[in-house]
Amino acid sequence: MKIWKFASLLLAMVLMLAACGSDETAKDKTNNAGEKQSQETGKTAEGQGPTYPMTISPTTASSSDRESGQTYNFEDVTFEKMPERMVVFDYGFLDTLDALGVEGVVGVPKDTALPAHLEKYAADEYASVGNLKEPLLEDIAELGPDVIFISGRQAPYYEQLKEITPNVVFVGTSQDDYWNTFLASVDVAAKMFGKEKEAEEYTAKIDKALEEIKALAGNYETSLATMYNEGKLSGFAKNSRFGYMYDIYGFKPVTEDIEASSHGSNFGFEAILEFNPQVLFVIDRTAAIGGKSNIEADMENEIIKKTDAYKNKHIVYLDGPLWYLSGGGLQSELAKIEEVLAELK
Repeated sequence: MKIWKFASLLLAMVLMLAACGSDETAKDKTNNAGEKQSQETGKTAEGQGPTYPMTISPTTASSSDRESGQTYNFEDVTFEKMPERMVVFDYGFLDTLDALGVEGVVGVPKDTALPAHLEKYAADEYASVGNLKEPLLEDIAELGPDVIFISGRQAPYYEQLKEITPNVVFVGTSQDDYWNTFLASVDVAAKMFGKEKEAEEYTAKIDKALEEIKALAGNYETSLATMYNEGKLSGFAKNSRFGYMYDIYGFKPVTEDIEASSHGSNFGFEAILEFNPQVLFVIDRTAAIGGKSNIEADMENEIIKKTDAYKNKHIVYLDGPLWYLSGGGLQSELAKIEEVLAELK
């Protein structure tokens, strides 16, 4: 009887040890499977980081060239993994990537003056891929990019760039819906590179600045956004390239009767005097494209000196590269608001 009890006890212990071993083996298999899945999706075991494959939509489905009348259509792009080598043509998107701390940019357009806050990309470690309107296709191909980010100026080269890599994503802003397409481009960067938290923190700063500028804008009854180009002026209405100064910032346009155009409607000095805005914004395109600007000498002529904007020192000269070239980025959009605040406070 004692022998039988001993044998039963021994058998129970063997079965218990076997069960423990099976349990540990199952845990190891589960952990290994989890690690493998994390690597395949691009998501860490702690749940951080973006999940791939990922499909990215363009910020707008199409872009039209007002001069040629040509319309370019853009497609969704599915990425199997996070891109590691990027060519970025849109300075606004480059600005956002930089603000979020995203690495992997290998090429940018350098034949056009880089905005001051993006000067680090002028270094030799970043290849030149042409200018904003003429990509160097062979040079881009040699870089072997995983993705090419473009905006409106490169739209005519969309199909040619897709021959280098199918991963060509349109991240530009739309004239008709500037602010929402800007936010959509931020969303693209945040999702692709797992920077949602950083993006939220930055957009919170912008929202706070917007509240301040809206309060400031309420102090003026009329305003006019213009662009200076080698002695000539263009005016912008609500539904135009810089219409967000009215729609988003809250300044009241001095007139609605301005033709919508990417470069504005021709606007003589006499017209400015006739409308007589309380605030006159002037974007220096000449400086933006590397020309010699005489903006203050040209603007402060005998006609303009009769306007309320001049008399009250409310002619606001805006940074050309910032406003004309690099808008649509987290840093640049905040800097624009801060520049206006600094000039009018």
